[in-house]
Amino acid sequence: MKQDEFYLSEKARETVELNLPDGRVITGRRGAELREFMRAIENAQEAMIIGAIVDGNLRELTFPISRDAVVTPLTLSDADGARIYRRSLTFLMEAAFKQCFPGGVLTIDHSVSSGGYFCQVEGLPEFSKADLNRLEAAMRDLVRQDVAFVRETVPLQEAIDYFISAGEDDKVRLLRYRKRNDLVLYRVGETRDYHHGYMVPSSGYLKWFGLEMLNGAFILRFPRRHAPSELLPMTSYPTLLKTFRDYGDLLKKLGIPSVGALNDTIKAGHIDEVILVSEALHEMQISEIAEAIDKRKDSIGVILIAGPSSSGKTTFSKRLSIQLLARGITPFAMEMDNFFVDREKTPLGKDGKPDFESLQAMDLKRLYADVRDLVAGKEVQLPKFDFIRGRSLEGERAKLNKGDIIILEGIHGLNPGLMPNLSRENTFRIYVSCLTQLNLDRHNRISTTDTRMLRRILRDARDRGYSALDTIRRWESVRQGEKVHIFPYQEHADAIFNSALAYELTTLKPLVEPLLRQVPFGTPEYIEAKRLLKFLEWFLPTGSEYVPGNSILREFIGGSILTEFSLWKK
Repeated sequence: MKQDEFYLSEKARETVELNLPDGRVITGRRGAELREFMRAIENAQEAMIIGAIVDGNLRELTFPISRDAVVTPLTLSDADGARIYRRSLTFLMEAAFKQCFPGGVLTIDHSVSSGGYFCQVEGLPEFSKADLNRLEAAMRDLVRQDVAFVRETVPLQEAIDYFISAGEDDKVRLLRYRKRNDLVLYRVGETRDYHHGYMVPSSGYLKWFGLEMLNGAFILRFPRRHAPSELLPMTSYPTLLKTFRDYGDLLKKLGIPSVGALNDTIKAGHIDEVILVSEALHEMQISEIAEAIDKRKDSIGVILIAGPSSSGKTTFSKRLSIQLLARGITPFAMEMDNFFVDREKTPLGKDGKPDFESLQAMDLKRLYADVRDLVAGKEVQLPKFDFIRGRSLEGERAKLNKGDIIILEGIHGLNPGLMPNLSRENTFRIYVSCLTQLNLDRHNRISTTDTRMLRRILRDARDRGYSALDTIRRWESVRQGEKVHIFPYQEHADAIFNSALAYELTTLKPLVEPLLRQVPFGTPEYIEAKRLLKFLEWFLPTGSEYVPGNSILREFIGGSILTEFSLWKK
């Protein structure tokens, strides 16, 4: 054959090639499962390969490779890899639980910050430490056996009939609203179930986990992304746990403990009642926080508010201000962002770029001095940060009247290092977060992070002109900042405001879906957009006409009457 001569082969190649991001190529048998190819590089990986992106699509390791492809392996250190691992681990736990306690009911409620899920057991006289040990032993036995996770696609009605026979009423209610005619079920041993997303090929992959008792329930522990082969120490979070539990109890009282029940409510024409009651409960929460502040008004000089992105902190702060005004207390809002140091003084992060989320990016001495002087009744020249030039300029002069209280909102609001010289008795600290407790069913939880991301996609598109691709691309950095600067201090709060609304995903759905569909195929963000779209398929859509003008949700969907709200000058 001459150089550069092209010709048609008489038969197809029996091998295919997978091109890795670093330029390496894996050659293997056509039709082999993805995991067989991944074995060629698994010893060189710092963490176990859990799945992969194949030609722009997320794939399980059991996916057959029939043609040459571009492949990016995923490990526990990757968001999608971590989700596959955790989802598979819950299925393993479910199978072991049914094996050990056939009369019991297992519910996976919510996440915990140290890496784990809070789980509850019903239908048993008591769930003891001995029972937990038995469950863990059964899980580890399944891991040793390396039992296959068998994927099977069945007609939708067959799946519904199966869950009816199994007494899984929450899954039955959910599946009756499914638009597709089939459903993917997974089977491990004798246990079959639906799970929202992909699984590992077999139980042998699930080596890192632990179970720990907590208040009559237990925590399913798993590795965090930055430490994929170890379990982090358990941290105590009694206040946050109580907030989750209170919201879960509320959903039960409303008769909507799951998405299927919420869809039933929408179909029956009662979503307006759910909206009004949910909003009334928000108002009650804010009123209770204002009452707690009122009882300590003689000692409190500063209200500190913190929370992760898209929690609704801005609207909450304004509604709290209104409640305080109704009690004769005048709040004075200070913007923490005005206390940034000049840009050239900003500390650098590990990547060598300015770390604007670092506590040292703030002029802490001036912040403390200004707050101290304001509380003492002195007139203060406040700073005003110019974000275009990266300079701190002189802002307005301010002086508080007797009884006025400063409201200071920012990511460092709960950090003890913000104003260490300020007495705890002189502050009231509030943590605001969207602590979703409404789940798809007992075994498929809704991530609080997903709800916040959908909120942010809408707000970014409306207020900043960002596409969904832009928001998703920035989200990882946002999350890393939250883990460092916000979550470690959430238990320092005097009060927690849960900004979640039982109905909100039904309202967000018709507004955010068009934005998600605009994320182009072939981008890393497409996979995330596709995942969110599939998740939203489970919800019936509703309009926003019943959402009050002062709702937290209005901060994201638009139409808030508080957008231009500001305290009047007395």
